[in-house]
Amino acid sequence: MSQASQHGKWTLSSSDDDNDDPLPSASNNNSPLLFGSPPPDQHTSSESNHNSPKIGSNFHQPKHDPDPPPSIEVKPEPKSDTVTAATPLSIGSEARHAAQASQLKPVKYESNQSSPFLAGKRKKDDDSISGWALSDRQKDPQPKRSNPKLKKAKVEERPPSPHGRTYYIDEPDDFFETSVPPVNDTYRFYLNKVTGLEKRYNTGALHIKEILSPLFGTLKESVQFNYCFDIAWMLQQYPPEFRDKPVLIVHGDKREAKARLLQQAQPYSQVRFCQAKLDIAFGTHHTKMMLLWYEEGFRVVILTSNMIRADWYQKTQGLWMSPLYLRLPKGSPETAGESPTLFKRDLLEYLGAYRAPEIADWIQRIREHDLSETRVYLIGSTPGRYLGSDMERWGHLRLRKLLRDHTRPIPNEEKWPVIGQFSSIGSMGLDKTKWLAGEFQRTLTTLGKSSLRPDPPMHLIYPSVDDVRTSLEGYPAGGSLPYSIQTAQKQIWLHSYFHRWQAETTGRSHAMPHIKTYMRASPDFTQLAWFLVTSANLSKAAWGALEKNNTQVMVRSYELGVLYVPSAFSMSTFPVQMDVFPATTPSTAFPVPFDLPPKCYSSKDQPWMWNIPYTQAPDTHGNIWVPS
Repeated sequence: MSQASQHGKWTLSSSDDDNDDPLPSASNNNSPLLFGSPPPDQHTSSESNHNSPKIGSNFHQPKHDPDPPPSIEVKPEPKSDTVTAATPLSIGSEARHAAQASQLKPVKYESNQSSPFLAGKRKKDDDSISGWALSDRQKDPQPKRSNPKLKKAKVEERPPSPHGRTYYIDEPDDFFETSVPPVNDTYRFYLNKVTGLEKRYNTGALHIKEILSPLFGTLKESVQFNYCFDIAWMLQQYPPEFRDKPVLIVHGDKREAKARLLQQAQPYSQVRFCQAKLDIAFGTHHTKMMLLWYEEGFRVVILTSNMIRADWYQKTQGLWMSPLYLRLPKGSPETAGESPTLFKRDLLEYLGAYRAPEIADWIQRIREHDLSETRVYLIGSTPGRYLGSDMERWGHLRLRKLLRDHTRPIPNEEKWPVIGQFSSIGSMGLDKTKWLAGEFQRTLTTLGKSSLRPDPPMHLIYPSVDDVRTSLEGYPAGGSLPYSIQTAQKQIWLHSYFHRWQAETTGRSHAMPHIKTYMRASPDFTQLAWFLVTSANLSKAAWGALEKNNTQVMVRSYELGVLYVPSAFSMSTFPVQMDVFPATTPSTAFPVPFDLPPKCYSSKDQPWMWNIPYTQAPDTHGNIWVPS
């Protein structure tokens, strides 16, 4: 698709996000530089005038050059003639590819020019097109045209990055815990550590190295379910004594993307693969989960981060970590070790949906362990068309059933807003009745078995252009926020629901969200009726859509999350924790990862859209955004 703006004519693809009537992609998915599968789905793996947490002085001036960023460049691999240290490792959606292209050749903002240009990308001016704004009130002023000479971005010998040699800064010496990290035994919900924040904002947060460390168990074997993988980087996160332990990777890549994924693992004999079946077009394997088998027992981690360094660096991510599940006594009945939330049954059902022999041993191991201490409900999505009672097994109808069965009506519930926070947006239709209000909002507003169907406020949190521009990563953070101009133009009505990403309570206002959360809050935002953390973005592919006069539901993708309801904790509602960090002691208040109440977009705010240029103002590293 060719479009034009004040900056010239651009060829764009519309296949980056969830779209139930996708257009053919204009991108070249057969590029030898692409590692991973750029699907037609949006799945990806992510401040302006409000105060930000202080950033350590080493953010802009690290004392040492960082290690090569594995999400951009492959480490030297023996036994491989085609993958070398100079080969860029581009993983995931087209939006991530654009971010990684920006990392290769960042374009600096030049304030002395009347119209910042798009180096190496601008094809042709077209005076008949006024720009990329979605409405007249959102248009940037039209600067006068200039005709600068194209400049070539300097390519360093060091690994390419969006900000030169100092993109990935070294974590400080005290970044990683050397003893068991503070554990919130009440909810077991954690945020990922963010490089560049004050230490207090990471106290009680977890990094992947800590999750996999001996502090939590003596690892024997593990499974990594995910969407994007950098295998060399992932294995480096295991402690040295566990790096040769068997690892099963569950993925959804096909054809060339699958071949490239397998090629990454050639040097590592301990790595095996399981390809998830994706029988419905435009679905993805978006689930993010770890199964960790220890000498001492077994553990489940359900998270929002891809297995690439960028997702564990300067983004806001979340995870639920199970207790250590001990082995049941021999001869225990099949029903032993079940929790009040039926987590064991539901996890086994989810794993069984893969219909994969590679997972069979793990299903048996889980049966042999005691999961009775689990206090969350599992909510998964698996591809398929479901009828009758099976409609409530997966997706948003599964969430609806759990809210109906395990919550209770609340007085004045029509005043309790629904909040959805996500990192990507699919096609919602021509108006809210098509899916958002007609289906999804009905699920989110369910409280008990009440026949009332109130229409409470709905707040959708998605970063604005300024949120991305002023983030720790700058514009490249938008590579993990793959909302496209093509989808946005078809659903301008949706943007009236949008609210800014602000997270002073966790010190993460400038760490762009790749976490996905949904909740029901009291009118004063001090209580929650329920809380969900999941891999599922705002899309029909992730949550499912009703078909055939509501007699069946169709789900395209694999997703996974956990639902917290107060009744499982002997509470009527969850109090909202005002100051989440430092998290040094257990609390019965729930650590919502962003500020409440959410702040509505102003008339000048635009939602971030990954595949249009942003050249009017520099990001935190002095660059502009020039999507490939």
